[in-house]
Amino acid sequence: MPEVILSDYFYGAESEEFIYFKIPRLLITDPKFKHVSTDAKLLYGMLLDRMGLAAKKQLV
Repeated sequence: MPEVILSDYFYGAESEEFIYFKIPRLLITDPKFKHVSTDAKLLYGMLLDRMGLAAKKQLV
């Protein structure tokens, strides 16, 4: 596998190479969700992203 070298700065379209999932802060900070695994929290963020994409496509 080729080695990936990260530079200090990203310009233009380079920044689109990275995708982030939004995970509600409450899932991390609220003691009520302490028992929920980090895998489950990540999965929630991924499903939330997919739901947003699906809703966006229906509006077009």
